[in-house]
Amino acid sequence: MASPIDFKAVFDRIPTPYMMMDHALNIVEMNAAYLEVTGRTREDLCGRYVFDAFPAEGESRRLLEESLFRTRDTGKTDVIAVLRYAIPKPAEAGGGFEDRYWSCTHTWVPSNEGPGFILQNTQDITELKRLKDSAFRPEAPPSTAMLGDSVLRRVETLQSQSMQIRRLFMRAPSFVAVLKGEDHVFDFANEAYLRLVGRRDIVGRPLRLALPEVLDQGFISLLDEVRRSAEPFIGRDLPVMLAREPGAPLEQRFLDFIYQPIVEADGSVSGVFVEGSDMTERVLANQRQRLLLDELNHRVKNTLATVQAIAQQTLRGSTTPETFAGAFESRLLALSQTHNALTDSQWAGAGLRQILSQELGPYGEERVLMDGPETHLPARVALSLGMVFHELATNAAKYGALSTAGKLVLTWSVTADATLVFEWRETGGPPAAEPRRRGFGSRLIERSIANELRGVVSADYASTGLTVRFSVPLAREFD
Repeated sequence: MASPIDFKAVFDRIPTPYMMMDHALNIVEMNAAYLEVTGRTREDLCGRYVFDAFPAEGESRRLLEESLFRTRDTGKTDVIAVLRYAIPKPAEAGGGFEDRYWSCTHTWVPSNEGPGFILQNTQDITELKRLKDSAFRPEAPPSTAMLGDSVLRRVETLQSQSMQIRRLFMRAPSFVAVLKGEDHVFDFANEAYLRLVGRRDIVGRPLRLALPEVLDQGFISLLDEVRRSAEPFIGRDLPVMLAREPGAPLEQRFLDFIYQPIVEADGSVSGVFVEGSDMTERVLANQRQRLLLDELNHRVKNTLATVQAIAQQTLRGSTTPETFAGAFESRLLALSQTHNALTDSQWAGAGLRQILSQELGPYGEERVLMDGPETHLPARVALSLGMVFHELATNAAKYGALSTAGKLVLTWSVTADATLVFEWRETGGPPAAEPRRRGFGSRLIERSIANELRGVVSADYASTGLTVRFSVPLAREFD
């Protein structure tokens, strides 16, 4: 039997910092990663009120306190994307406080033995904040007359690092931009962002003028809210209409992105950092997949209904099990051949000549004369006409031109309104006689042409042979 899991040991070994408070905001537990990032000891923190252990005043305390209260009072997870919060420095480092930037997530943990706890996940993002600041707000270097050689080298190093970071952002595969001020003026846009918007001249221009097509799409309101609340916004597969080239018509794209507020030292928001990816191909692929699955479901239902009808009607017209088996098998084979042709094209349709060749090939190419343009049949039309041609070929082989040395003359055309006009004419065979009763083949042809394809069909039983004419629309699929 497996040993019980030591969840306390697991908690202590989680590599990201976690700390737990009770309902009164007293610290009750923390893991090793939390102690490492804060530079404190367990004995120094356990049992202490969180703001005694980590004292703060002003905006920093207000933001943290409000987030903790929201989680405690609502039971819902609350996130502070960027929190400037100073922590005490170790005595060996000289004491005092050090400004740090944190990303905090507060989660409510209910308890059967009390009011519950608040679990805080804290990420130190100070270096990331400084990298962003150095990349997008490079300061002018002091005068060299005021600097010693070592300080000057340090400034040059920082400027070099800043330029390197900007180059990395410029070449990043995801799109990146920085919007500054209340008018969301483009301060920076990388290569991927410029490709997304058609390489327009946007840097230095407000969003409403640089990309006027987004004015009525809600994105400016989202940016305004990010600036107001200092909270990030995350969008998933959001549609946007953009001109991919100057003067080009609008094109729909789907984007994953984040609007991250740029928070200054005084707590104000000076701009918005934009980062994301163009997910259009993935979204369209998912949409195509859903359509294909819906189409497959529709086709399977129709195919099962067709097979059921074939079985019932074949059974009614068969006198022995042997005749039923032969007729049923040949009709299923015809259905299967048409399915194969459609599968090869991923159900995008099939060629009329291809369907005819599959059904009539066994009787010899020299006995079948075809005259008509290359015609693409939508999937539903191809499936129905495949069965129609099979029934006509079977009838010709039993009673008509293919039962002797006769031939088939097949002609067709497509009208301006995308209607297929087809004629099946048998020559050189026995005279055609109108059947005394309508068999399965006749009913299938009529149902396929008139009902399923909403076309028109007629038959001429002449002494020279059978002639069948029909017309069906090709412009759209049918339910």
